[in-house]
Amino acid sequence: MKVFEKIADLQNELFILRKGGKTVGLVPTMGALHEGHASLVERSVKENDVTVVSVFLNPTQFNDKGDLERYPRTLDADCRLLESCGADYVLAPSVSEMYPEEDRRVFDFPPQSTVMEGAKRPGHFNGVCQVVSRLFYIVRPNKAYFGEKDWQQIAVVKRLVEYINMDIDIVECPIIRDADGLAKSSRNTLLTKDERAVAPYIFKALRDSVDYAERHSLAETHDKVVSDINLVEGLEVEYFEIVDGNTLLPVSSWDSSSYIVGCITVYCGMTPIRLIDHIKYKG
Repeated sequence: MKVFEKIADLQNELFILRKGGKTVGLVPTMGALHEGHASLVERSVKENDVTVVSVFLNPTQFNDKGDLERYPRTLDADCRLLESCGADYVLAPSVSEMYPEEDRRVFDFPPQSTVMEGAKRPGHFNGVCQVVSRLFYIVRPNKAYFGEKDWQQIAVVKRLVEYINMDIDIVECPIIRDADGLAKSSRNTLLTKDERAVAPYIFKALRDSVDYAERHSLAETHDKVVSDINLVEGLEVEYFEIVDGNTLLPVSSWDSSSYIVGCITVYCGMTPIRLIDHIKYKG
């Protein structure tokens, strides 16, 4: 496995490989890698001749600078994990390498980019699109792999691919969870022991709500999830939206759509750490 800090060096390698007819898979990450990221890399390795993983903590997608400062940075450990997964190349550029000048491009893909995380974190998805589009132009992958934990992000990235008119297959990969149900996340490493103990109640409430929804209205299901989580000391729901899985707009009843997903963001602990998850109700 080769690790590159300079974009041009990676591009030179990939140019030769593409010329030889090799297919390229890309796994974009911000580092602090875990089993969820490993599953994306392993799938890319199976489906492509060459796998590139980017490890870049992108500042333009953080509207909270404190959140950026707290984000874990573990490049050496990340590289060990990636090598064990069979990755061929790692791109780990500096901020100045990725952004030699300020990126003033504006990406707006309503409603997917403006609801939920888009509304709560102004500028977040614009920053995501800035860095992902740069990575697509740099790597020119045949396939790009994204985890379903960041479910809304996948919807935005699909709109981005249409907008920049690149022939890239966006591959959605299942959430990897711990045995207690907590979705794997780089942010989990920031949780204290007590916070980690209560965090699984987020997914428990979502999972329990699927059976509850069979006998109750959408509004009742929404309120039960929020109530169940808020009753747990150390957890506070920021939002829980039950939405159409395509438009990401809220639905008012179970008959409103054939594809319905519940999306949640919860504050955990005193710091607090912001945890996201989702559950599929229909479709």
